[in-house]
Amino acid sequence: MRNILVVAGEASGDQHAADVVRAFKAKHPDATFFGMGGPKLKEAGVELIHGSHEISVMGIVEVLPKVPRIWRVLGDLEKAARERKPDVALLVDVPDFNLRLAKRLKPLGIRVVYFIAPMAWAWRESRTRIIAERVAHLACILPFEEKFFRDRGVNATYVGNPVVDQLPPLGEVADFRRALGIAVDGPVLAALPGSRRSEISRLGGVLAGVAAKVIASRPGTRVVVPVAPGLPRELVAAPFKAAGVEPVLIDGRAPEVVGASDVALVTSGTATLEAGLMRRPLVAVYRVNAISYAVGRMLVKIPFFSLVNLLSEKRVIPELLQGDATVDRIFAELDPLWSGPARDACLAGLDELRSKLGPGGAAKRVAELLAQ
Repeated sequence: MRNILVVAGEASGDQHAADVVRAFKAKHPDATFFGMGGPKLKEAGVELIHGSHEISVMGIVEVLPKVPRIWRVLGDLEKAARERKPDVALLVDVPDFNLRLAKRLKPLGIRVVYFIAPMAWAWRESRTRIIAERVAHLACILPFEEKFFRDRGVNATYVGNPVVDQLPPLGEVADFRRALGIAVDGPVLAALPGSRRSEISRLGGVLAGVAAKVIASRPGTRVVVPVAPGLPRELVAAPFKAAGVEPVLIDGRAPEVVGASDVALVTSGTATLEAGLMRRPLVAVYRVNAISYAVGRMLVKIPFFSLVNLLSEKRVIPELLQGDATVDRIFAELDPLWSGPARDACLAGLDELRSKLGPGGAAKRVAELLAQ
């Protein structure tokens, strides 16, 4: 019987890890799993010692109040690993946490497979040395990462992007609308405000303001908003209602919401890649704490911040960062995407993006790395 430690943070990491657990169980049904994660890992049969929400935080300033709790969780996982002696550890994303855990696991003789590579190609390239020392195998999800990490001494493999497997098949707008219970006719704007309260706080009002301008310029437009797991519906709806917009709220199902839309407005992160692969024109926006942004601006050296543009190596979608993410600026970028040349160019770029990521099967490939 194989015993595996699994540690994942954030909603996306929880989903990615759960997919790997299921893929592993398909070949090794007697395997047991324990660690940290969210509802997806729990559903997959992982015994959770801690919930991923306990360490969930975004930004440099925001993390400070949670430091004592994060260290307690780290210590608990190390203790559990020492006592249970897992055959291998699957650490997913959250590098600030998981690379520290990997350091503690190495003296215990526990092999570490790390899934979702840290963005060392964007900042903190010194992390590559740490990964090479502490991680047995790095499973990359962006095509260019394998060469980047291998050139720096890391045992890395591009396993494919898990988003490709997790998205529903491409389909017609009308089909997605019927599935969500939305009227088929009329323009629809998808507004994805994010999965964290801090994102709602910083960008909810801006997205709502853009939605109000869209409705004023295109009467009859419906604004559909997916509500991320764990967020109260009233919290997500509040900024829209304050702007005079009555949103259509959908529990989860963000990719389907994008599929049901004509145009999407998305807070940056994995959500932009998901939206882009659903083949709908979108605008990416992003804001963080001012201090976090100032520090990041000094350290991060990449031409784009959205995954769509980074992977495409060109501007496929408009992206507005920090102070540029204003209602008027966003609306000006969004409005041409409803029809005409700007929409056509965006869709052509999104088609190229999908071909770059290759076929699915990322979870199965990571499961194979665990079994080695």
